[in-house]
Amino acid sequence: MSFIDEINPVNALIVGASQGIGLGFVKNLLKDRRISKIYATSRQPESDLELITLTDEYPERLIYLEIDITDELQIIEAVQKIHTQVDKLHLVVNCVGLLHENTLQPEKSLRQINSENLLRYFQINSISAVLLAKHLLPLFRHKERSVFATISAKLGSIGDNQLGGWYGYRASKAALNMLMRTAAIEYKRSCPKALIVTLHPGTTDTRLSRPFQGNVPAEKLFSVERTVTQLLAVIEQLQEGDSGHFFSWDGSRLPW
Repeated sequence: MSFIDEINPVNALIVGASQGIGLGFVKNLLKDRRISKIYATSRQPESDLELITLTDEYPERLIYLEIDITDELQIIEAVQKIHTQVDKLHLVVNCVGLLHENTLQPEKSLRQINSENLLRYFQINSISAVLLAKHLLPLFRHKERSVFATISAKLGSIGDNQLGGWYGYRASKAALNMLMRTAAIEYKRSCPKALIVTLHPGTTDTRLSRPFQGNVPAEKLFSVERTVTQLLAVIEQLQEGDSGHFFSWDGSRLPW
């Protein structure tokens, strides 16, 4: 039985919900009547037309929060807003991630590494997630099963790295995995019913992956809908001993 079936009402938070996998989670959860409230964050409301439209359609269930999660003060303010409405969360999915933007592109060799780009990767892909874990902890301190999942990437697996390249992205996702595993150990002491996991979604047809889809076989390129369905299936079947681990979209554990 899914842990969601054991709880009523269920409160969810999707971080980075303006597009791609994050928006896909919002759409999926809105169809799920087990979910009472969905908090959805993004940092640019003026460009998030689809998400804003959904909040207008579901004013009682979907609550929009403007937040740049690289800014700790904005995280604090968003958590405080949630806390004024509910005293607990049961499902949090952090979908924020950076692979490329403007002049920042994955490095193919050491010659392309610079400290500014590396810091940008770590700020978004690693540090922001552990800041979320820091400030969301009070909303997980309850007696009902809950899950805090963060989208990672198989490229963050040190043991699986056979091709090299993409230094900043790989390293920041590896750091994300370590930070969340460490947070899982602390959460087990302070809120033992909460599970923390990192998830590899597979190659999904989003803006993040689009420039790099050329060599991806059609059967390994997932639609957003398929990716979200697969990840939710993994999340709903998690057991107590799974906290602190790194899972692929098919439920298998990935090496660190």
